[in-house]
Amino acid sequence: MSFDLSEKRFIKETGLEARVSRIVEPVANGLGFALVRVKITQENGMTLQIMAEDEHGRFTIVNCEALSKDLSPVLDVEDPIDREYHLEVSSPGIDRPLVRRRDFVAYVGHEAKIELSDMINGRKRFRGFIKSADDEAVVITLPDAPAGTDPDHRLLLSTIAEAKLVMTDALMEKARLDQEANPIDDDDTETVEYDDTDDSEEIH
Repeated sequence: MSFDLSEKRFIKETGLEARVSRIVEPVANGLGFALVRVKITQENGMTLQIMAEDEHGRFTIVNCEALSKDLSPVLDVEDPIDREYHLEVSSPGIDRPLVRRRDFVAYVGHEAKIELSDMINGRKRFRGFIKSADDEAVVITLPDAPAGTDPDHRLLLSTIAEAKLVMTDALMEKARLDQEANPIDDDDTETVEYDDTDDSEEIH
């Protein structure tokens, strides 16, 4: 996978999540990491989830700690969230979100779920195998396409609201091979959590 920090995500957050992502992305890029996703949930009162990756598409505990350490004071100064919240920094995981063209290219042949922002030909959700991807679109092959219809659908990247890999044996095998090719020092869950109420961090 070509690792270009300047490659933009085609999936964009909105509202408060978009504001937070504009704060987070330069900090992550400054450390050599790419932002994958920003999500705010009501878990533990409120949780700010930051998902990022290194050049191998992973994020070790050391990476999580580095980003959390640099990000926390910036968030304190910018103060985008007007209430107490829990900060969670994590890796994309095996069944990761697909947010850039390179993500689709890296997982050609693997199964994915894609949801569009608007319907095309009466549908918004697609589940199938990634056939190809270019700068404008991804082609997904539907295994359950009705007989006599084209199983291939070309979906413009600009119309994708959400895309994620499906956990399969083939995907797990790819993750195993990637791990062998680019080993990391720890096998723990790659997540660091920070609670802005007591300035404490918890590693899982």
